Amino acid sequence: MEHPYLFFVQLFGLFGEGAKHFAQQYPWVVYSWVLMVFLIVVGALAAKGVKMVPGKLQNLMEVVVSGIEEFMVDTIGEEGRWLFPLAATVFLYVFLGNLIGIIPGFFPPTANLNTTASCALTVVVFTHVIGIKYHGAGYIKHFLGPVWWMAPLIFIIEIIGHLARILSLSFRLFGNMMGHEIVLAILFGLAGAFFAPLPIMALGIFVAFVQGFVFFLLSIIYFSGAMEHAH
Repeated sequence: MEHPYLFFVQLFGLFGEGAKHFAQQYPWVVYSWVLMVFLIVVGALAAKGVKMVPGKLQNLMEVVVSGIEEFMVDTIGEEGRWLFPLAATVFLYVFLGNLIGIIPGFFPPTANLNTTASCALTVVVFTHVIGIKYHGAGYIKHFLGPVWWMAPLIFIIEIIGHLARILSLSFRLFGNMMGHEIVLAILFGLAGAFFAPLPIMALGIFVAFVQGFVFFLLSIIYFSGAMEHAH
């Protein structure tokens, strides 16, 4: 979907026609970089200014981080606490990646299938890394089922199921965010005025959070399943 104006795409024009052409072809990559820089800078500023009497930024980051951590531990137990950095990063990246699409001149990187598929691949691949870390070669039992003579069939079903996780995570997020972008573009095109798409933009904040939360929740459930012993 073509956007009439993307701020950082135009900004890339300052570095030459090649850079601008790249930004026009791959806006989701450009806005992923923007989002990553934002998260790194905010995290560095919050960590650098840690005080006994916290400031506004430290307060905000403590609430966000502790809230995510407590929910994660309540959901999958203390055993999964070491997975918090990855899970929290996934949530913050997906949520903010959804949210920046509401800002005029910004493109949500999660509205492109390449971005959502890469996030889904990271989660699913790391799920198996966790399984091997906890169970070694015995992790294969997760794919064989409880009855030995049904193991070949169960193995095929499990492989399909794990591949479906990638499709489910990536297409659900991509579809919702792209749908939101299309609706906004149609409303802007038909109405022209800012206030006509405003209800959809407000709803977009809720959608951004829900989609980020669902991606995060499914991720930690997959991690938890890999840590458990096969039945």
